[in-house]
Amino acid sequence: MSDHLIPFNLNKNAELLNSNQAAAYLGVLPGTLEVWRCTKRYHLPFIKVGRLVRYRRSDLDTFLADRTVDQQLH
Repeated sequence: MSDHLIPFNLNKNAELLNSNQAAAYLGVLPGTLEVWRCTKRYHLPFIKVGRLVRYRRSDLDTFLADRTVDQQLH
């Protein structure tokens, strides 16, 4: 019996951003993301394959939502 390969899904791949794209999306420098990864300063999931690092756009959106401050005037 032959092995079955899972088809490449372009939609899922389109959601992956490299470090430069993710940094621009968050409004920080790429080096900042590198520091955050190395120091584990923030819980910001990333995908690492070899030396390549990718971020899911949905994880970046969650990261931003978790840091949204709602200041209501009394």
